[in-house]
Amino acid sequence: MRSSLNYLVIMAGGIGSRFWPYSRNNKPKQFLDFFGTGKSLLQLTIERFKPLIGLENILIVTNVRYRQLCLDQIPGLNPSQILCEPCRRNTAPCIAYAIAHIKNKVAPEEWSSVNMVVAPSDHLILNNEEFIRVIREGLDFVSHNDALLTLGMRPSRPETGYGYIQLGQAAQSAIHKVQAFTEKPNLELAKVFQESGEFLWNSGIFIWSLTSIMNANRKYLPILREVFEPGESLMATEQEEAFVQHNFPKCPNISIDYGIMEKADNVYVLPADFGWSDLGTWGSLYALSDKDAAGNVSLHSEALFYQARGNIVTLERGKLAVVEGVDDMIIAENDGVLLICKKADEQSIKNYVNAVTDSYGERYS
Repeated sequence: MRSSLNYLVIMAGGIGSRFWPYSRNNKPKQFLDFFGTGKSLLQLTIERFKPLIGLENILIVTNVRYRQLCLDQIPGLNPSQILCEPCRRNTAPCIAYAIAHIKNKVAPEEWSSVNMVVAPSDHLILNNEEFIRVIREGLDFVSHNDALLTLGMRPSRPETGYGYIQLGQAAQSAIHKVQAFTEKPNLELAKVFQESGEFLWNSGIFIWSLTSIMNANRKYLPILREVFEPGESLMATEQEEAFVQHNFPKCPNISIDYGIMEKADNVYVLPADFGWSDLGTWGSLYALSDKDAAGNVSLHSEALFYQARGNIVTLERGKLAVVEGVDDMIIAENDGVLLICKKADEQSIKNYVNAVTDSYGERYS
């Protein structure tokens, strides 16, 4: 397996609205340093893969407005490695764009030897060594099999915020066929899933060969082929961006899970346990952060708590919060916006952002 034929596609176009007001349109969560390490989630993602995939074979698919942020944060990245979407169309068009780019970048006689890892830009991985071992195992499997492989995380709790994958027949070592995908379950069903031992969290990390995913796109999402096929000769050239700017908006808004993974018959899952978290909500960040004796978390700023339990506070650096008499709250302030919200109601934050945008325009979103 030649490392020069392994590509990493990082999906980095989201706005992270569930982390508002810390994550904003002009600088969403993948470009932020959540844990005070001096590195953003995007930088940590690239650093994690570097032992396996060289920087020259990394592509970042993001919204056109974040091109400069990517260049600023990733020294040595060529501008041509940033694939700019003119609008948001979910994960299937994002991946189809990357496929079209790689297909024209690599000689046709090498297509059958090219493998791809597709990963979000905003996940947290605690055990990088085990992560690399799992990715290597996955790359080896797809290089010898016509397979669409996803990584499944062993559940540590009955989580209702993740999708689940049911294990099917064993295929090789730890790798199994996928029996079924299930969207975010209610709490009772999540408990059943965890206790059964047959279900894994759906990580949203994929591994496949270029030919396998090209064939799947052709079979299950022909509309995407219709969008990109007229510009095949322009991909990976100076004319690519103009073509994509004009044609990408024609793509449907559809996820790779719904568009392909739930329909294909060659979908496999590799169970893994490397300290993974989909850092998607304030609640997930709270669960991963150091806490005081009363379960309070303070990030990036100072805080004093009195008769207060289970809160998460984040302010701009150099500021202090004094919190008294409240429990299980999100208190977040950034760039002129203060959010005070119950942790239990964090799924409503997207609604708050929409309401703010309706009332005040893009100023605070």
